[in-house]
Amino acid sequence: MEKQLEELKQQLEKQCMINQELQRQNKDLEQRLQEKEKLLQELDSQYHDLDFPSQSSHDIDPEVRKSRAAVIASEPIPETLEIKCMRVKKNASETNLIVKAIQKNDFLSRLDDEQTAMMVDLLAVSSFKPGEDVIKEGTEGDSMYIVAAGELVVTQAGRNLRSLTTGDVFGELAILYNCKRTATVKAKTAVRLWSMERQTYRTIITNKSKKKREQLMGFLKTSHTLKDLNNVQLSKIIDSMEEVKYQDKDVIVREGAEANTFYIILKGEVLVTKNVNGHQKQIRRMGKGEHFGEQALIREVLRTATCSADGPVTCFSIDKEVFEETIPIEHLELFDDSKVLQEAQAPEKTNPSSTLRFKDLVPVQYQEGRYQGDPVTLGVGGFGRVELVTTLNHGKYYAMKRVSKKHIVAKRQEEHMLFEKKILKATQCDFIVGLHASFKNSRYIYMVMEFCVGGEIWTKLKEVGRFDEPIAVFCTSCVVEAYAYLHKKNIMYRDLKPENLMLDVKGYVKLVDFGFAKELVRGEKTYSFVGTPEYMAPEIIKNQGHDFAVDFWSLGVLIYELLVGSPPFSSSEPQKIYAKILDGVPKYPPYMSEAAKSIVSKLCRPRPGQRLGNTKNGIKDVRNHRWFGSMNWHKLRVGQLDAPTVRLIRKGPCYINFDRFPVDQTKAEEEFSGWDREF
Repeated sequence: MEKQLEELKQQLEKQCMINQELQRQNKDLEQRLQEKEKLLQELDSQYHDLDFPSQSSHDIDPEVRKSRAAVIASEPIPETLEIKCMRVKKNASETNLIVKAIQKNDFLSRLDDEQTAMMVDLLAVSSFKPGEDVIKEGTEGDSMYIVAAGELVVTQAGRNLRSLTTGDVFGELAILYNCKRTATVKAKTAVRLWSMERQTYRTIITNKSKKKREQLMGFLKTSHTLKDLNNVQLSKIIDSMEEVKYQDKDVIVREGAEANTFYIILKGEVLVTKNVNGHQKQIRRMGKGEHFGEQALIREVLRTATCSADGPVTCFSIDKEVFEETIPIEHLELFDDSKVLQEAQAPEKTNPSSTLRFKDLVPVQYQEGRYQGDPVTLGVGGFGRVELVTTLNHGKYYAMKRVSKKHIVAKRQEEHMLFEKKILKATQCDFIVGLHASFKNSRYIYMVMEFCVGGEIWTKLKEVGRFDEPIAVFCTSCVVEAYAYLHKKNIMYRDLKPENLMLDVKGYVKLVDFGFAKELVRGEKTYSFVGTPEYMAPEIIKNQGHDFAVDFWSLGVLIYELLVGSPPFSSSEPQKIYAKILDGVPKYPPYMSEAAKSIVSKLCRPRPGQRLGNTKNGIKDVRNHRWFGSMNWHKLRVGQLDAPTVRLIRKGPCYINFDRFPVDQTKAEEEFSGWDREF
């Protein structure tokens, strides 16, 4: 008996040892899984910045956008832009090679003939010896290259990706914005390259856009019909006009036909003829800057003459229907959005001076799970972290945004940061997150904001795949109200996406993160390259100058992503995203309603002046679209609607609706330049 007990005891001890070993292995596996998860997240975020096409020629759209959108902060552009680089003369074969390279590139092929010619003119030349690095993985880039001669090798993390030879373009994302290089490009043989820096490229595009705009403004001011319009209204007309090209002898308008289009000649000459006894008699010849058909904009008329192209002609045109949407004919006055907002505009409350003190704020800690005891992080972005804090007596929760001052200075975002604080401090809108207090020290600036317990719309969308239409309608309606408030104050938002929409305790949606917002005088344009690639409007990508219309474009993209699970223009490679945006043809899945397709297509019109929300009735047209047919706007504004989003909010600890992030032990460097004096 004793012997049996001893054997049993030994077996139990052996089993305990095996169990302990298994537990140790499990812990080891869990740790390795966590490390792999972290690595995958890092790779995922890098994936957005890839500026080399994959070897596969097939671009398969993902069903859903799985990773958070990469953001691009605008770089300040000097008021007067000058091209400083030396012009390098190119012979005919070199010019031909460069033009072909530009034409076969997904992004650059969208440049017009004049912009292409300017690029050819301003490309600089450089040479590299075999073994020399042209681009180094991980470094920040500001130049794009076209291979003039020789062969290069592209590697990533030491692995060969592809070869580059004569006529290949690489690094082109760097001329749009400051991005980290995701691969190394090394000269395999002696190499000669054509190159261009970002500042030169932006100067070419911006100067051309400004010049063309000023020119069109001058042309419009010579029109008798339009002479009483102000610059804001003329700017709206330019935004609605289309560029049209005609070949020699093409008839642009025919005598006797119904007139419905107004034309301005940009290039070439137009012959005006009349039918006299069965023969065409030439009346006059028109050239650059002259216009015809203006009567067609304001009354029912028939064409009194035939206008045809004498050689190639380029015109800018606007038809009557679009013109009437842009300018109310009866009183020639730009829409006044205040009339739209009067119905439920409560008197503005002033922000009470905060009694919060920095020393009274304490971090909230995770109560369970692998981060138990760590401070709760609600979100992590390119410019800092948002942490959950409470007051010492646990009276109320707050979301505290903490940003490294050194990082702000390095990325030249001081003005944006100060403007974000200014907006939030002055804002009293139920659809925009509230700012309670702001603090600073030598390392960080802190913004203590309202805590939205329901979490990000992004997280909810990833959990369910795509939203039912009533939820999408409700979320978008909240954004429309936030837009109405901001646009009335002449503020563009410019960073709409599910990651920047939060749910409060009632399930109402609030706009957060105003780092890219900008104040703009109506009728003016701004030329910065800013936003999230999938949500950017075509005019930002083309550097044509943009205004409030970009917010309506992104509203269309948001509606699509909420209903489908991924944006209408998406790809793993940013330059392909931009190419798709410029093509501007979303593919609608069969389950999408006709009303949803209609509102997306009207918000995502390539010409900003034709976009829903940006025509003469302003945001009222968005509210009146049939997709919002079930929405009671008054009840929404006063918070009397039951939000369908409530069912997305989980019950549990106050942080249960947020993704979990490990604690950040690193400390930012100190920064003493004093830019935050007024913060």
